Amino acid sequence: MAPSRYRGAINIGFQLSIGIGVIAANLINYGTAKIKGNLGWRISLSMAAVPALILTIGAFFLPETPNSLIQSDKNHQKAKLMLQKVRGVTDVQEEFEDLVKANATSKAIKDPFKNILKRKYRPQLVMAIVIPFFQQVTGINVIGFYAPILFRTIGFGGSASLLSSVITGLVGTSCTFISMFMVDGFGRKGLFMIGGVQMIITQMTVGGIMAAQVGDQNVVSDGYAYSILVLIMIYVAGFSWSWGPLGWLVPSEIFPLEIRSAGQSIAVAVNFLSTFIVAQTFLTMLCHFKSGTFFFFGGWVVIMTVFVYLLLPETKNLPMEQMYQIWREHWFWKKIVRENEENI
Repeated sequence: MAPSRYRGAINIGFQLSIGIGVIAANLINYGTAKIKGNLGWRISLSMAAVPALILTIGAFFLPETPNSLIQSDKNHQKAKLMLQKVRGVTDVQEEFEDLVKANATSKAIKDPFKNILKRKYRPQLVMAIVIPFFQQVTGINVIGFYAPILFRTIGFGGSASLLSSVITGLVGTSCTFISMFMVDGFGRKGLFMIGGVQMIITQMTVGGIMAAQVGDQNVVSDGYAYSILVLIMIYVAGFSWSWGPLGWLVPSEIFPLEIRSAGQSIAVAVNFLSTFIVAQTFLTMLCHFKSGTFFFFGGWVVIMTVFVYLLLPETKNLPMEQMYQIWREHWFWKKIVRENEENI
């Protein structure tokens, strides 16, 4: 529903809301950790019902989108009125015709999951798999899930570790807010590159400090511990204005309507599967790799930064109905897409 010139900022509102939720969760955990007995974690866990209830009630008030009204063969006039409402103007005929045309094309496709495997959709399929996977192997969930363990490992106490997680969450959410204002002007690709370089430098530096300073007791001096904390915050900042929000934004805007449901499903499934694998393997990895864990994830960030530089076209300010053009003009993907068109 977002206008193309504001689509990035509005989409990043999703990641901003996640960040606010993480801060709230960390504050609750910090407070309930001080409650004696088993009551603390029970209160913490049950509090998750509050946002779930808000989501459930709020769903009843969500309006239909112009796309959904057209797709469901409801009154096209109602869809046009909704488009005028969300755009704030009356002259929406050109965009409305693009939507109708895109929906007609999508209805001709009987099996979007089978269709997305076709050669002409190869760029979108690759991005649907690679970008969500890369987002998770930045190592951010190591910070998100296990920050208290990491901070205890480098010398902070239990309560201080939880407080450090709160501070890290505040940094991340603030930088996501900054990304909202930059993404539609500066572009997706530029933010990917800046955040990638930022994460590479900080992860390699943290890995080097921990390799040199962490002894058998998994404790470092206060000076080095605070240095690592600052570096982790810089890393979180880099993620929060690049791979955090853009890992969701770019896959959401590159699919033509006829494969959008399949593409989005694949992207979310890959993201959740990668999150699960990282969460289940991190503690074992930390025990065996120790400081090498940061070099491991830092190596992945190098790979994904090069990938974005070479293979991801810029998608800012382009209507989603016209997104197919960027692949036909890209130095690498045009060989695949145009070759398919010539074969047809």
